[in-house]
Amino acid sequence: QVRVVESGGGLVQAGGSLRLSCAASGRSFGHYAMGWFRQAPGKEREFVAAINWSGGGWMYAESLKGRSTISSDSAKNTVYLQMNSLQPEDTAVYYCVADSSYSAVSVNPQYWGQGTQVTVSS
Repeated sequence: QVRVVESGGGLVQAGGSLRLSCAASGRSFGHYAMGWFRQAPGKEREFVAAINWSGGGWMYAESLKGRSTISSDSAKNTVYLQMNSLQPEDTAVYYCVADSSYSAVSVNPQYWGQGTQVTVSS
């Protein structure tokens, strides 16, 4: 069973930065893709970013493109999401996700974490 656990959320002022971490366990992730979704109050979950561990490559949603960087540390089975220039509209619960398919991880990932709250104050 795959398990992903997020950390690093919190309260930050507008214009600030946060780095989210996601630790994966349960199997080797050499052939997996991992990423992030978010859900703001009253809105649907939306894709944020993803990284393909096996073949390289990454993708970003337009909402955070240019303001975020996704990276991975294979030795630690951990994925990071560095977010800069945060705005109040970035306030949401951020979920780490994983899937064996890179094409699926941004659409309907199989594995989800419990989420970590990010709150951006104005």
